Amino acid sequence: MIRWMALILFLCGPAWAVEPDEMLADPALEARARALSTELRCPVCQNESIDESSATLAKDLRIILRERLVAGDTDAEAVTYLVARYGEFILLKPDVRGANWLLWAAAPVMFFGALAIAWGVIRRRPIASAEKLTETEQARLNEILKN
Repeated sequence: MIRWMALILFLCGPAWAVEPDEMLADPALEARARALSTELRCPVCQNESIDESSATLAKDLRIILRERLVAGDTDAEAVTYLVARYGEFILLKPDVRGANWLLWAAAPVMFFGALAIAWGVIRRRPIASAEKLTETEQARLNEILKN
């Protein structure tokens, strides 16, 4: 019984953020709003969508999004409206075009660059030569090892 309750609570967790007074009467518009709000990042919580976040700013963004949809905006227009005001940071999955290509490509380029530098440093490192001990040092070593 407890397992079932835990499962239900786990599955319904994200639904708690959207309050009943925010929901639209039209089920189709509400479904669009919920789908879009899962793709938008909460600027306060940062790794949560505005659909999951209970922050005040996330609530305001959900309300703005729903107002835009009620006003007749398409999904793209509503998202563009929010991006224009809060920047591309608000997108959980930013576009891979324009200046973002540099950000997407930077990590692999730096990784392979670091591998190339490490390979070059390792190959150029001189191999430690095994210097022989002088007769005095060898005699002292033998004396220490006997004790």
